[in-house]
Amino acid sequence: MIKRTFIKTTLGLALAASFAGASAQTTPLKFQLDWRFEGPSAFFLVPVAKGYFKDAKLDVTVDAGNGSGGAVNRVASGAYDIGFADLAALMEFHANNPDAPTKPVAVMMVYNNTPASVMALKKSGIKTPADLAGKKLGAPVFDAGRRAFPIFSQENSVGAVNWVSMDPPLRETMLVRGDVDAITGFTFTSLLNIEARGVKAEDVVVMEYPSYGVKLYGNAIIASPKLIKENPAALKAFLAAFAKGAKEVIADPAKAIEAVKARDGIINSELETRRLKLAIDTVINSADARAEGFGQVKAPRLSLMASQVSDAFNTKTRVKADDIWNGSFLPTAKELDVLPKGKK
Repeated sequence: MIKRTFIKTTLGLALAASFAGASAQTTPLKFQLDWRFEGPSAFFLVPVAKGYFKDAKLDVTVDAGNGSGGAVNRVASGAYDIGFADLAALMEFHANNPDAPTKPVAVMMVYNNTPASVMALKKSGIKTPADLAGKKLGAPVFDAGRRAFPIFSQENSVGAVNWVSMDPPLRETMLVRGDVDAITGFTFTSLLNIEARGVKAEDVVVMEYPSYGVKLYGNAIIASPKLIKENPAALKAFLAAFAKGAKEVIADPAKAIEAVKARDGIINSELETRRLKLAIDTVINSADARAEGFGQVKAPRLSLMASQVSDAFNTKTRVKADDIWNGSFLPTAKELDVLPKGKK
């Protein structure tokens, strides 16, 4: 009797331990950023540092990137489960690869407005979009602002321009040296890079696309079809944990930069705090974001963007807005309430 009781007890403890281990299991997720570890990457590094992903039973690995196109391709290939990419780049992938077996889908909007802008030095005499006609514009061939320039040009009746291509680190240097008359780039990236090369912000003309009629959405969180199909609960948990972290990042950018510094010790914390604040003010806590709601999109605007990208990028097939967006995994309205109150 004693032996039988011992066996039952031992078996029961083993089963209990097994169930406890199963319930404590975490889901590994690989996340691909669009760019280097800079200020805006705090939105993804803070939930890691604060343990919000871990609390949601997720083991999230965040890797630096080298452009939105690369992020889309890596999620499409299955190398990454989730990523962060410009929505236009995602649309282009869908339209140019209609038969691809795995096409990522946007599941949460983060940059409600494109961060793209045209920048020139005031001493160049460029003041308005019309002044760009006949000028030399510089940008990497994959730059989001360059790719969308035909939309900016059409909206503002800009004449023909001459493009000069370069690697990203040379863009602002060539502008300051006078090798090009203007550049395209993300405002919170290029403006600070121009300052770092000795030019004061007040000596730079910045034509932000959203202020000149270009209402493109910017970067969104994208997910692989495999994750969506096989583990939708993990995707929902990821987005909820991200939103929790996002609220803290927006409330205290300087504190949030500590998570970026911990990941890349050579960053300039003061500079990256400014970059993060600029990103928040221009594309995250924008008037459009407050009107539409953080994380969300509006169907008419999305459809217009799909049409504009199809034309500007000269895609093989037309972009289908319904194919690139799935908002069914978004957190609750309360969880998405991350933007500061009172800003008009």
